[in-house]
Amino acid sequence: MVSVVHSIAAQGEDPHSPHLLADALEARESDRLADALDFARRIYAEANLGSGEGIWSHALGIALIIAGLKLDADSRIAALLFAVPARDERAAETLEARFGADVARLVRGMSNLNRLRPITRGFAAADRVGGKNTQETRAQVEILRKMLLAMVEDIRVVLLRLASRTQTLRHYAAHPGDLRVEVARETLELYSPLANRLGVWELKWELEDLSFRFLHPDTYKKIAKMLDETRLEREQFIAAAIERVKRELAELGIAAEVYGRPKHIYSIWNKMRKKNLAFTDVYDVRALRVIVDSVKDCYTALGIVHNLWTPISKEFDDYISNPKSNDYRSLHTAVRCPDGRSLEVQIRTWEMHRHAELGVAAHWRYKEGGQQGASGGYDAKIAWLRQLLTWKEEVADSSDWVRHYKKAALDETVYVLTPQGRVIDLPHGATPLDFAYRVHSDLGHRCRGAKIDGALSPLNTVLKTGQRVEIVTAKQGGPSRDWLSTANNYLCTKNARVKVRQWFASQALEETLGEGKALIARELQRLGQGVANVEEIAKRLGFAKADDLFIAAARNELNLRQFQASARGEPPAGATPEMAVAVRRPAEEPKGILIVGVDRLLTQLARCCKPAPPDAIEGFVTRGKGVSIHRVDCPNFQHLAARHPERVIETEWGNAETAGLFAADIIVDAHDRQGLLRDISEIFAKGKINVTDVNTQSRQGKARMVFTVEVKNLTQLQRTLDLIHEIKGVVAARRG
Repeated sequence: MVSVVHSIAAQGEDPHSPHLLADALEARESDRLADALDFARRIYAEANLGSGEGIWSHALGIALIIAGLKLDADSRIAALLFAVPARDERAAETLEARFGADVARLVRGMSNLNRLRPITRGFAAADRVGGKNTQETRAQVEILRKMLLAMVEDIRVVLLRLASRTQTLRHYAAHPGDLRVEVARETLELYSPLANRLGVWELKWELEDLSFRFLHPDTYKKIAKMLDETRLEREQFIAAAIERVKRELAELGIAAEVYGRPKHIYSIWNKMRKKNLAFTDVYDVRALRVIVDSVKDCYTALGIVHNLWTPISKEFDDYISNPKSNDYRSLHTAVRCPDGRSLEVQIRTWEMHRHAELGVAAHWRYKEGGQQGASGGYDAKIAWLRQLLTWKEEVADSSDWVRHYKKAALDETVYVLTPQGRVIDLPHGATPLDFAYRVHSDLGHRCRGAKIDGALSPLNTVLKTGQRVEIVTAKQGGPSRDWLSTANNYLCTKNARVKVRQWFASQALEETLGEGKALIARELQRLGQGVANVEEIAKRLGFAKADDLFIAAARNELNLRQFQASARGEPPAGATPEMAVAVRRPAEEPKGILIVGVDRLLTQLARCCKPAPPDAIEGFVTRGKGVSIHRVDCPNFQHLAARHPERVIETEWGNAETAGLFAADIIVDAHDRQGLLRDISEIFAKGKINVTDVNTQSRQGKARMVFTVEVKNLTQLQRTLDLIHEIKGVVAARRG
């Protein structure tokens, strides 16, 4: 430590800084730190950051914050050297040789995160001037948070970034600058939620209070003034309360530290705003914290507090028995004092306190034991990511959060940038083509090339987080069938493949329409009805629109005699409403099936798997018979899809409640007995289920019956299977 003291003292810095900076370090590590101090001071000289703060002053501030978090020497050294790559490329090349691979990796990680600064500032500025839709901005900020985490390999890099932002706000507090409002907004959007998720509350509170002070100075001063007006009274009460609690605990032989907890101004304002409370209704303006040795002592202390003062109903939270999702543990209670005001009390063990104050920093330090060269590793990163589960509370769509967060948690998501700075999240393995289709379908269809970070790259290049992608397009045209080949690896995402298939299906539909139009035009010309209203003719024949008539004509599904009669304005010979329905049914959406992105396609339910709502389904474009709808797990469909992936169309059930009836097979295995078929038939009769086919076999006292029935949905089918299974002698009843 002596060398660090001499190093800083020689530069005229705060004499207390060296002791804090080298706190808890061995002599060898203190010497390394002193070397880093001299190295950084020489390179930074008198240079300043964009905020106006000296680079050296900022580096020292970061290092002191990191030392306060009790991180290792490598983290403190990296804090001092954070700006070396930007100031001196040659010096940056010597970092690994001089200070070790771990330090060089941490510095490199901080430099990578700095690439996000123009993007995050851009969103903060856009939100400030109302330049973007709020919902879109929030979605982008969520992706930016995930991108920030995905770009780092070591947990300490994020802690270094949070420390850097804290130091920047401290500088703006002493030296107001033009950018401080923008920086404060970015902090509340990106960095304070990140500190919260990591559980680094020591930094979170300061980030929030300083940002709040810059963004809402009048409100900040008003709340601070209200706190100051009651400070003397509050301090006197807190001192007396501390003595009472200590005395009661000592009488029971419980060692404890009890102190008044400083109030977080931003959290007071947040609580007042969200719950529409007056300042006097905020229960935790006066607060105590009790730290004991064991969980048992926590609950004993809780009993003492509730005995001294009256508990406030609904203001007790047991985060020991039910920890928060970021593993925060503590007892929280609020009590009513004799003066009518409230007092919040938090009770926890020393282990819980370390986590509550330092969060993941404490976890890293104690789990890794401060070992040199530890880079976080897979285990540490998984432990770190467990802290991030509170992210969920800030995302409106929990299902979307689960889907994206699970990917991010295991590094299966990449985050790339558009030329305009928008962040796009894609699954691991995604290509520029996937990126293009994610931005817009038309951009994907017209894609002919891609630039990654300004350099032309093949369309099957696997993208990496942080890259900037620009798509080269043609004025018109469509996708290539080669894109669907799995061997070429052009497309990774299902969504992009679906859009390519839809494009080809749409082209096939247009060809069918064109062929049908030509057939109808020739027939009308032959009848001398060249100016006939085709829409009227279509309606007479029971079609919803003329396009349906054209499709039926192209597929030889049109009764020519009826068409000729309708074209002449005569009633169709022998036509009945039922016949009209039979003619047009193929062009509708039978059984409530929707072809995603494409309409007016002929559909039919596959007989091999007999799908019914809400089965997961896919469509397969057949030759001449429209789209055949299969269950996704149908072996026939899987075989066809493997051979012809370009003919698979994404489908879903439409209005299944009004869709009618669906065929389904029921297979019953039973011990054969007299009256078995009758009992099963009674189940069908009571459920008003129509049986269209029965096939029974009996051998050596065992019976197998296969019923083809018509059901409304799978719920009705499952209910029927359950009832059949209860029949005497039935061994199994299942769907075929």
